[in-house]
Amino acid sequence: MVEIEKKYEIGVRRFGYFNWLGFWTLYKKEVLRFLVVWVQTLLSPLITSLLFLLVLSLAIGNERGEVLGVSFISFLAPGLIAMQVIQQAFSHTSSSIMIGKIQGNIVDILYAPLSPGEVTLATIFAACTRSILIAIISIIIFSFIIELHFFNFFYIFIFTFLGSFILGSIGFIGGLWSEKFDQMASITNFVIVPLSFLSGTFYSIEKLPGALYFISKFNPFFYMIDGFRYGFLGVSDGSVKFGLLYLITISFLSWFAAYILFRKGYKIKS
Repeated sequence: MVEIEKKYEIGVRRFGYFNWLGFWTLYKKEVLRFLVVWVQTLLSPLITSLLFLLVLSLAIGNERGEVLGVSFISFLAPGLIAMQVIQQAFSHTSSSIMIGKIQGNIVDILYAPLSPGEVTLATIFAACTRSILIAIISIIIFSFIIELHFFNFFYIFIFTFLGSFILGSIGFIGGLWSEKFDQMASITNFVIVPLSFLSGTFYSIEKLPGALYFISKFNPFFYMIDGFRYGFLGVSDGSVKFGLLYLITISFLSWFAAYILFRKGYKIKS
């Protein structure tokens, strides 16, 4: 009896510093959650990107000159893929937390032997997986439609991962903060979408007026998309190395903020 009490002392974790089995189980659950509705989570972003590409190429593709030394369509395609990648990462984590709060099944996570760090990382890594799958599928389909150039696969992957990790962390925070779907929509409409359109997806930020150009230089979305595009074309609007360091810093800070808020139980009872 004494040995059992020593072995299972109250308040002491029995899984070591990191519960790998619990982390993997939650990660797998989140991945299966978006794979079950793959038409909505994987196919829909691809169709949206293709429609943007079709409309813009038909409307101004032939009339627009080169951008950063490449054709407008070659410049546009990586930006469209990157924009969907980061938006879907935000959508995944925010909807996961928001639905869990509304339906009440977030208690399944709260009662599980998982630390706040394990919960946040598993959910965010699942969002990264969704974004990487979207990127791979989009690149394959786009390559059949237009001529895609591949300069450096490392930059394509690392900026896909960092962008989705940051937006996954922000989505996690947004899911905690929002008490209604209207509040979540306000984050998307007034934060995510404006920053996406100011990120240089459809144009070089050199064309922006002074104030907007200055804002874009601090916009993490710009460095996500610019670095992703650099992996294809080998040209960029800004410093790729600075963008990499900038995004690594923001990814840690955004995850840490999500970790602290979840650890405190911020608005979880709503």
